[in-house]
Amino acid sequence: MPEFHAEPYIYLPAISHKSVLVAWGAFYFRVNSSGEMKLVDDSDLKHVHPPRRDTIGARSAPYGPARVEVFDASGAGVAVSRTEGTNHCWVTGLQPDTEYSYRVVVKDEEWAEGVRWDWSPAKKALVKAGRYDNRFRTNPEPDTATASLTFAVIGDFGVGTRKESQDRRQQQVANALKAALDQHDLRFVLTTGDNIYAGKKFLGIPVGDTGDEDDDWFFTYFQPYRYVINRVCVYPSIGNHDAGESEDNDDREQVEDNFYVRERMAADAAAGRASHGPGMFYRFRYGSNIEFVCLDTSKENLFVERLFEHPNHQEFVETSFPPANTPAWRIPFCHHPPFSAGPRHHNTKSMEKLIPLFRRAGVRALFSGHEHNFQHSSVDAIHYFVSGAAGKFRNEVPDQFDTAHTRSWSSSCHFLLVRIDGDTMVVRAVGELGSTATLTDIPRFVPGGATISEPMVIQL
Repeated sequence: MPEFHAEPYIYLPAISHKSVLVAWGAFYFRVNSSGEMKLVDDSDLKHVHPPRRDTIGARSAPYGPARVEVFDASGAGVAVSRTEGTNHCWVTGLQPDTEYSYRVVVKDEEWAEGVRWDWSPAKKALVKAGRYDNRFRTNPEPDTATASLTFAVIGDFGVGTRKESQDRRQQQVANALKAALDQHDLRFVLTTGDNIYAGKKFLGIPVGDTGDEDDDWFFTYFQPYRYVINRVCVYPSIGNHDAGESEDNDDREQVEDNFYVRERMAADAAAGRASHGPGMFYRFRYGSNIEFVCLDTSKENLFVERLFEHPNHQEFVETSFPPANTPAWRIPFCHHPPFSAGPRHHNTKSMEKLIPLFRRAGVRALFSGHEHNFQHSSVDAIHYFVSGAAGKFRNEVPDQFDTAHTRSWSSSCHFLLVRIDGDTMVVRAVGELGSTATLTDIPRFVPGGATISEPMVIQL
């Protein structure tokens, strides 16, 4: 093996009813004489061959002339898109609600072909393990009501998988997410923020590897979800650890770059369906009857208002929650929970300003993170879910059940598997993958001690 190993990655930042955005990049590793590997920091990329400044994302320097080829179920080619100046391509002219396969070709060689090298914490090196299954399904027509939808929610997950740890379960939850993708018609993933955490602390303040450079994203995002994000897209929200609120760097620019936020939201911003600067607000529909609204509940720093209160975003917030009953499902997602029983984070101050908007717009469910556990609350027919344990968990028992209107809670690591069928939403809190590929709902506790495990059902 050479002194440096370049491992290629592929992912889908955006999927619509008629197009897909395909992106690619790589991460570099220095290999020592004993076979151990060390991820090359962005600042040391000048030593690889050929030298680079970055490795992945919308702004990354191109790896060479490239094309993306898309095939239908019979294997016939249906579309090709080419680029020489970017590491991404929009492929258009696709049919709604249709499954396709695809491949990326860079400098006339297929990118990431064959058995891939994945990180092994035990060996402290990459090992031959997986293989890409590059396929996706387009969304349904935007003006037609969809009969059903299955999606996932992950929150507070970016702790990283560099080392094996008893209190960090990100890879195990990621494995369960991959199983859900294989077993269910999973169409996309929402995040409830804290996508990337700082790598260490200095005087109690998270510093270093915060997420403001590409190399920070290998162990925290691209490797754990490698065989998920090449098939479905991820819709991010911003948490306090993604902003300058709780770490020494604000990582929003890198979040927008690696998630291709501006590229895929350009038309939405022009139409009022997205709002940037400062913060990240957007909404999108799945069919005509389901709409998701991403709210930025973070702060630029500890001493300012939350960004949904910023004058720049007032029009977006108001128009996103109109006094109307269409679409049937309007689902906000964000980082900070309006209702939380703790134990570390409780009801978020100032979030109560949004609740009247939720009521008038007929919101029935909201997904948030921040607290590293699972919680389900219900207030005035709106169900509030806290899902902040997709990477690590907090064992302590919450201590403010009454003020949070808590129905159930759990300290287990998990992600949420959500299915909408007509007027019914079913929410499952799915735990880590065990020795089999069976998805298992985590045990939840009613305030007072009783244990429940059945899914949560919400009616319009």
